Amino acid sequence: MRIASTMSDSIVDGPGLRFTVFTQGCPHNCPGCHNPETHDPAGGREEDVEALAERMGKNPLTDGLTLSGGDPFLQAEECARLAALAHGQGKNVWTYTGYTWEVLTAAGRPDWDALLAQTDVLVDGPFVEAQKSYDALFRGSTNQRLIDVAASRRAGRVVLWTRPDPLAHFTVPES
Repeated sequence: MRIASTMSDSIVDGPGLRFTVFTQGCPHNCPGCHNPETHDPAGGREEDVEALAERMGKNPLTDGLTLSGGDPFLQAEECARLAALAHGQGKNVWTYTGYTWEVLTAAGRPDWDALLAQTDVLVDGPFVEAQKSYDALFRGSTNQRLIDVAASRRAGRVVLWTRPDPLAHFTVPES
């Protein structure tokens, strides 16, 4: 697969400690893009999917895989394979894309469907510079949605991901 780079300890591309793969190639050309060097599909370098999964698995503290870009849906088949390997390691998978959920699910493309099937949370929509916000959790602009893919498929409509309460598992002793 063609990638721009990886980050083995990201804390901004989803919850917890993440292994982030920045795929190479993006057709959206969003003004103000954070990663314009990833746009050229011929840029970056080739990387073996299994080798990426092996590197990801070396850190036992890694919570999940984030597929970013570029746009992972340009290499959906390879990204789906990597995501399946991440799930096999007990990790969750977040995928960022400039496409919307509606475009992805209506396209009828088996490779896109395969990547969606291996994605736990989809961050969809183009980056919109006028809606840039540092307060937008795990997103660059407020138009982008954090979509719970499994719940959305069950409901037949977009269901937004909600951040779990990290303290929910603690009990409060009765006085």
